[in-house]
Amino acid sequence: MEFVFLLFVLVISVVVHEVSHGAVANSLGDPTAKNAGRLTLNPIGHVDPVGSLLLPFLLILSGGPVIGWAKPVPINPFMLKNQTWAPALVSLAGPGSNLALALVFGLLVRFLPLETLSPLFSGALVSVVQLNLYLALFNLVPIPPLDGSHLLFAFLPKSLEPLKMFLARYGFFILLFLVFLFPPFLSFLSFLVRTLLVVFVGA
Repeated sequence: MEFVFLLFVLVISVVVHEVSHGAVANSLGDPTAKNAGRLTLNPIGHVDPVGSLLLPFLLILSGGPVIGWAKPVPINPFMLKNQTWAPALVSLAGPGSNLALALVFGLLVRFLPLETLSPLFSGALVSVVQLNLYLALFNLVPIPPLDGSHLLFAFLPKSLEPLKMFLARYGFFILLFLVFLFPPFLSFLSFLVRTLLVVFVGA
């Protein structure tokens, strides 16, 4: 049941994440995601077989944190109104939506009379906060296909174009290496999440 619950929360969270990208892009002049029918909370059009199912499944089995990504919404950066800041705002929208979800459920943990409710319910609320913190921080890692890479690419000088090409070509494999073969990566990510979790839900 815990596995099913975590996978359900993950799918909903990554769908909100991707819809937020498309909604912000649409508000800034790029209706590509809207025209493609991707501004919907229906998970069928957003779920990525690797990032939304396989990777979380393997991590749950191994006892690791639940992290992942959804199928990216289509964005046409040339249609955005402000070519300097708009791409960065679109990229930040996804992790920002996960932080917003973590904040909402964190406030519920703080202000609901949890002592009168089931421990299972209060634990579920904390799990939603924790999972969304993982998603927000993980997706800010500056490695493709994560959102942090779009932020990095938006501000990289022309002189570092070879680095951009290298990350675009090999970023997915670097990411798999960090997640499965470099334990300090997930350890540091977990440390950041634990620190923020206290801020969001209290002691």
